[in-house]
Amino acid sequence: PRAKRGEIENDGLNRLVLRAGLDWREIVVLRAYSRYLHQTGTPFSSEYIERALSFNHGITAQLIALFHIRFDPARQSGSAKRADQLVSAIEAALEEVTSLDEDRILRNFLALIQATLRTNHYQSLDHDTPKPYLSFKFDPERVPDLPEPKPMYEIFVYSPRVEGVHLRGGPVARGGLRWSDRREDFRTEVLGLVKAQMVKNAVIVPVGSKGGFYPKRLPVTGDREAIQAEGIACYRTFIRGLLDLTDNLVGGEIVPPPNLVRYDGNDPYLVVAADKGTATFSDIANAISLEYGFWLGDAFASGGSQGYDHKAMGITARGAWESVKRHFRELGVNTQAEPFTVIGIGDMAGDVFGNGMLLSRYIKLVAAFNHLHIFLDPNPDPELSFAERERLFQLPRSSWQDYNQELISRGGGIYPRTAKSIPLSDEVRHLLNTTVIKMTPNELIHNLLKAPVDLLWNGGIGTYVKSSQEHHGEVGDRNNDALRVNATELGCRVVGEGGNLGVTQLGRIEFTAHGGRINTDAIDNSAGVDCSDHEVNIKILLNEIVQNQDMTEKQRNRQLADMTDEVADLVLRDNYLQTQTLSVALAQAPQMLEVHSRLIRKLELDGELDRQIEFLPGGEEIEERRSRDIGLTAPELSVLMAYVKITLFKQLMESDLPGEHFYNDLLVQYFPQPLQRKFGEQMTRHRLCREIVSTVVANEVVNRLGISFVFRLNEESGAGSDSIARAYTVAVEIFAMRAVWQEIEDLDNKVAAQVQIEMIRETRKLVERAARWFLRNRTLPIDIAANVQSFAEGMAIMREIQPGMLSPSRMQHIDQMQQHLIEEMVPESLAQRIAKLSQLLSSLDVIEVSNTLDLPVDQVAQVYYRLGEKLELTWLQEQIVNLPRSDRWQALSRAAMREDLSNQHRTLTRDVLTTTDNSLTAEQRVDTWIDNNIVSIHRSQQILADLKASGSADFAMLPAAMREIRGMSKIEVAEPATPNKKTARPKGSKSKRTRRSAK
Repeated sequence: PRAKRGEIENDGLNRLVLRAGLDWREIVVLRAYSRYLHQTGTPFSSEYIERALSFNHGITAQLIALFHIRFDPARQSGSAKRADQLVSAIEAALEEVTSLDEDRILRNFLALIQATLRTNHYQSLDHDTPKPYLSFKFDPERVPDLPEPKPMYEIFVYSPRVEGVHLRGGPVARGGLRWSDRREDFRTEVLGLVKAQMVKNAVIVPVGSKGGFYPKRLPVTGDREAIQAEGIACYRTFIRGLLDLTDNLVGGEIVPPPNLVRYDGNDPYLVVAADKGTATFSDIANAISLEYGFWLGDAFASGGSQGYDHKAMGITARGAWESVKRHFRELGVNTQAEPFTVIGIGDMAGDVFGNGMLLSRYIKLVAAFNHLHIFLDPNPDPELSFAERERLFQLPRSSWQDYNQELISRGGGIYPRTAKSIPLSDEVRHLLNTTVIKMTPNELIHNLLKAPVDLLWNGGIGTYVKSSQEHHGEVGDRNNDALRVNATELGCRVVGEGGNLGVTQLGRIEFTAHGGRINTDAIDNSAGVDCSDHEVNIKILLNEIVQNQDMTEKQRNRQLADMTDEVADLVLRDNYLQTQTLSVALAQAPQMLEVHSRLIRKLELDGELDRQIEFLPGGEEIEERRSRDIGLTAPELSVLMAYVKITLFKQLMESDLPGEHFYNDLLVQYFPQPLQRKFGEQMTRHRLCREIVSTVVANEVVNRLGISFVFRLNEESGAGSDSIARAYTVAVEIFAMRAVWQEIEDLDNKVAAQVQIEMIRETRKLVERAARWFLRNRTLPIDIAANVQSFAEGMAIMREIQPGMLSPSRMQHIDQMQQHLIEEMVPESLAQRIAKLSQLLSSLDVIEVSNTLDLPVDQVAQVYYRLGEKLELTWLQEQIVNLPRSDRWQALSRAAMREDLSNQHRTLTRDVLTTTDNSLTAEQRVDTWIDNNIVSIHRSQQILADLKASGSADFAMLPAAMREIRGMSKIEVAEPATPNKKTARPKGSKSKRTRRSAK
């Protein structure tokens, strides 16, 4: 402020000090908003924005006045009314602005101030010293011209030394903070990452978030330590800027930060994690969290010295390796027992690359590259090269230059990427299938990406593969334009994406269309964020126990360390199940294309998904795929699965399902066993217990029953997602399906992967049909515990007695499937159990009648199956099952007829049992009932005979048969029923029904 007039006028924005009477802190507010606009992609330069503010200094002064009215804690009395009046005055003044560009800039500033939810502008280091940075929390929906996708919240931190942005997808969100090197568009970088993070976080409790900061004054000629010191200082400022705007929890009560006006609700959940450039910064962030007295303590930043070191655990690489193992297992290759060739992106010092290249002793790493070197080993010895990679990984720092070149196979070597050219040996030329004798480093890397190998393992940074339909400029990674290849040129069979954004989504889709196997980075490398999620939730639990003095801090830290392996197992289980779900979905993708199309459309209508942003096919492309009998690809299914999980999680959170007592076991099983034994009761009071239950249920339902399960049952029944999840749970429990799934999974690399998928599909059919049965036959919401108790014992009996009651044709079907599975090396006991699943659904009707009439299950079953055979209801059911369901209406009609037939079979069974003599055998009772209803039954049998004669039944024919079946249950029989001993009436008495008939 005391600068000479000439010095001030050299800066367009500082002219406002003189023209509008603004002080230097108000100038900084304008600078910060200007820089934020620049990051959101405004077409105007900072200089032009400053000039527009200076030329229109009267309006600028009004904008600053509005800022004070909205956010100065001392001016809040009547502030809403005064703010409205000032906004009207500003809008009137804007009508007088003659420049269209200046008008747009000023209106953007007005919108930004109105979109601001919180700011630390009025906080200070002490009574008189302002903080040397500013932070603003925005409602992105109100920020003009903000590119999609828009996060739920956004924080922008500004100072002369650093700028940073943090994007959050929801109130409970998690993701890493990275040290960005993109001054002019670091928000664009973070936006791309948070989009992937939102999808990746579908497997964990919080939704996605991501942050990035750019240090603006790194020492130009400084050494590594000086640069690191400045980066850490900037990181600290960024963290403080975030915490300045975050509510705290003290004694379970929300405590807002001091001197802060809030235009949003309570918001106490802020968790950060490591990312590019910040891998060792977790303790720094946690120290600031403790300094602020933030309720999460050292759970604020996972992976610190008292947490889970991702690199030491190798968790991200191990998660991605689950994808790699499954891809190869489905290609008939066991990566843990058979040699396979690999080209890698990264070096052994890297977390993902280094850990990944130690996950199989059969890896033949023929080539790799990072930003410094190209490593070539055309014919490596797997055992020797494994040991050498392990040695490099254990060094404090290493590069490919540290590799013992005596161990490299003939024709290989290590070359700097700064070399003018690299000679190609005969062995390397054979690997690349080229006759060229030398290449530049960029040419060599470009050709290595095209080499015919088994696996491309991405453990580095950069985008190296795009679609042939994309331009390099669309990729957003200019540094690697010269290296990048089209997906059609990739020579590998499988891509493992341990790193982020190595392949564009369109590139992935194109690669799979040409026979390659790939998921997405969000699927492959989700284990890191999943591990962080478990760490944070465990710490939230244990920190409260420490505060209650039931455990010391030292005991907590020892317990955390002791559970490392089990936490890893819990995380990897999620990776295993997600990839299994994708494999099953891919196996039936062509048949499910219409369903997936409807599901995408529904998600779009609900505002959950933008198919263009996620590169999902539109209507024309879906029609074209349908004509070619092609479904969604694995990368597309990966995205769709994530959005289904995200949506299901939200719907469950809005219901009363997370409070369902039956799910306490799932909540407890989320945590490692030592905690389950000691603190099971405290887990039910966990601050995020609703979120944990909703996440676990959403993941289990989708992983086990598929991407479209909830959507289809909602279409058919109109039931909400929470009711469908309850029905799923009942079905899984009464059929004891988890034990079956475990037996199937134990057969990895023992039977063909396709056989495992076949068995999983059989289990899905039963659970889905049973869930549908409960939705149709129970009052919603379904009482899980009561229904499990009502059906579990009867189902155990039915599994034993049912085979002896089935028709010969059904037994033949069971025997054929059992024999087929045994021939595929499936153990006989499992083969038998899987083969019987297709017939178990009818057990629900049997048990229902048994419970209603209070009769033994076996007695009801004998009548039920004998009646179905006599009336040919079994044949009719098969005709309904064989109907097509290529569109929604066919699916609905088919489901309605199946349900109708099930209801009628159950009703007719009840009629037989209540109107015939209990002393008769099942066959005699059915025959007696048929004799007493011969007219109606004759009509039904004639219709069925006509259907059989026609050769095939369709949607027009079957309703006629169903009408005749329904007619049979309306006949009242005069014969008295002899009740079962359990429900015996006085001798000689008659039931109400019988008395009415006799009368």
